[in-house]
Amino acid sequence: MSKVKLGIVGFGQQGGAYANFIKEGRISNMEIGAICDSDPKKQKVATDAFPEVPFYHDYIEMLESGDVDAIVTCVPHYVHPEMGIEALKRDIHALLEKPAGVYTKQVKELNAFAASKPNLTYAIMFNQRTNPLYQKVKELIDDGEIGAIRRTNWIITTWWRPQGYYDAGSWRATWDGEGGGVLVNQAPHQIDLLQWIGGMPEKVYTKAQYGYQRDIPVEDDVTTIFDYGNGATGVFITCTHDVVGTDRLEILGDKGKITVDDSKKVTIKRLNKPEQEMSDTMSMEDVKKIFQGEGPRGIYQEEVVEFESVWGGQHVAVLENFAANILEDVPLIAPGSDGIHGVELANAMHLSSWLNEEVSLPIDENKYTEELAKRRNQEKRVRG
Repeated sequence: MSKVKLGIVGFGQQGGAYANFIKEGRISNMEIGAICDSDPKKQKVATDAFPEVPFYHDYIEMLESGDVDAIVTCVPHYVHPEMGIEALKRDIHALLEKPAGVYTKQVKELNAFAASKPNLTYAIMFNQRTNPLYQKVKELIDDGEIGAIRRTNWIITTWWRPQGYYDAGSWRATWDGEGGGVLVNQAPHQIDLLQWIGGMPEKVYTKAQYGYQRDIPVEDDVTTIFDYGNGATGVFITCTHDVVGTDRLEILGDKGKITVDDSKKVTIKRLNKPEQEMSDTMSMEDVKKIFQGEGPRGIYQEEVVEFESVWGGQHVAVLENFAANILEDVPLIAPGSDGIHGVELANAMHLSSWLNEEVSLPIDENKYTEELAKRRNQEKRVRG
């Protein structure tokens, strides 16, 4: 096999984008094996654009056709784990869109099944992990450049969505269709990056607002406090109603601070001495100079690194890496098993806001699914 034959399940905006990436030759080790969508209207669109590519309405039929070596799931979140398992059952490699699922129970089932198929490739589309900026930030943290983390703070409100966006599909922003709002649709990449770079918290407390500024039943505004268990804390803020949104990440360590602005610029301030040593050894005369504006000369060294990012390039990198793992055993950037962490964090945020209390990780999975079921059933009753 010189190229992986990819089956694209779901031919909407994302599936169409992946098909075009391959058609344009941007993924050297991959070709389109087949396209699948349950919507009959999508067949004409797909066959017009890709006349040589087989089209299926049933993904199981596609999996058993012999046309594909691997699949990517561009479908509603609830069915990601099911499709992953069905592919792996048939010795078909699986790349899941984020999130890996809606709740941890179903993702754990997928992870366990994938572990029983070690010769197959199972990955997740965490394309931001290919972003050189966030790779740089992770490297700085892992290398201890700013010491032990004391606080993380990410305001990511660049997800503005008008009412028309939600009205365009009956499944959008629903408990039964997507399993949530901004936490499961727009912000999973940042939730993954937070735990990938800074680790998982031990406790979560969330204030989420549901249908706050949009006519939807799910969350469109979230503020969360993380407790990392060692005194370090974090704040995560996201929403879909800020038309002039902010993207700013700060990570404070005992030896410096990293600030990321607009996912384009990283500012690293490395303290010449750890903060505690400064506190213990600086004279009041030195402190006075700082307070009077004469400092903080000599306290830290500053480095600024700016990055350029072209949309799609990061998705291409994950697709190419996925194929390279299949063909050459190149290590995965985002193993599918990693998807559980972001799902658990999102579940914890939801559960905390539903119960109005701090939630410990690992979460009570039965309580979560019980509370989610209440909201799905209520939604069904409202719709009649």
